[in-house]
Amino acid sequence: FWDFLILFFCLPVVIFNEITKKRLLGDTSCRIVPFMEVSSLGVTTFSLCALGIDRFHAATSPQASTRPIEQCQSIIAKLAVIWVGSMTLSVPEILLWQLAQDASPVSGVAMEYCTMKPSSNLPESVYSLVLTYQNARMWWYFGCYFCLPILFTVSCQLVTRRIRGTDKKSECRGTKHGQCEGHLNCTIIALTVIYGLCTTPENVCNIVVAYMSPDMSKQTLDLLNLINQFFLFFKCSVTPVLLLCLCRPLGQAFMDCCCCCCEGCGPDTASSEGSADSKLKTEMSSSIFFDKPRETPQPLLALGTPC
Repeated sequence: FWDFLILFFCLPVVIFNEITKKRLLGDTSCRIVPFMEVSSLGVTTFSLCALGIDRFHAATSPQASTRPIEQCQSIIAKLAVIWVGSMTLSVPEILLWQLAQDASPVSGVAMEYCTMKPSSNLPESVYSLVLTYQNARMWWYFGCYFCLPILFTVSCQLVTRRIRGTDKKSECRGTKHGQCEGHLNCTIIALTVIYGLCTTPENVCNIVVAYMSPDMSKQTLDLLNLINQFFLFFKCSVTPVLLLCLCRPLGQAFMDCCCCCCEGCGPDTASSEGSADSKLKTEMSSSIFFDKPRETPQPLLALGTPC
C-alpha cells in the first residue's frame, strides 16, 4: 500500500517537475515527497526485519506445522508500529527541505527546485537538531535503511538454516509444510535482493556527493538525484508484483478477490455442496474417537444430499 502511495503521489510530481521545471504544489511537495520516500524505505526496512523474525520463529517452533494463525489485531498492531516508527524517523525530512528559485544558465528563465537547507525561521533548538540530522543523514541513511535490513535478513536466514540442519525433528515435518516454508523464505530473500539492488546506487551517490560535491556541477547532482528517485519508483513497482508471484497463497487470494470483483460474489452451488459433503465426511470420521454410537442415517438424509 505504501508503494502504491509513492507511485500515485511522488512519481507524477517528479515527472511534472522535470518537464515544466516548476514544482507541483510548491513548497509542500518539496517537503512531502522526501518524507514519503524516506518513510517508504523505513516501512520496507522494518517489514523485512519483522518477516525475518517471523521466519525464525517458524523454524524454531517445536510444532511449526500446527502453529495457530496469528490474529488480525496482532498483525494490525505490528503494522501500526512499523508505519508509525517509519513516519516518525522521517519527520526531519519535512523540516530539512525547502523550495528555492534560480535562473537557468541556458535560457535565463527562473526555475524552481528543492534544496536541502533548514529554514532559518525554525526555533533554535529545532534548527540545531535538523542541522545535526543533515550532517549525519548520509551515514544514518546508509546504516538504517541499507545495512540493517540486509544484514538482519541474512542473519535470520543463516540462523534458521543452521537450526533446521541440526534439528532432527525437521525431517518429520510434512512435505507440504516444508514447501510452504521454502516459498516464504525465497520470497523474503527476493524482496531483500530487489531492495538492496535498488538502494545501492543511491547510497553510493550519497557517499560520493558528500566528499566530491564541490567538484560536481548542479546539473550532475540533479541527474544523480533523479536516477536515485527512479530506482525507488522501480522498487515500488516491482515489489508488489514479486510478492504476488512468489508468495502463492497471497497471489491466489489476490486473484480470487479480482475474480470476485469482476464476476460478482454470488454463491457457488457446486462449491457449497462440496463443502457440505466434506464437512459431513469430517464429522463421520471424527466420531470414532468418541464413546457414543454412530448416528443413524436419518439425520444425514435431512441435509438434502443426493445420497
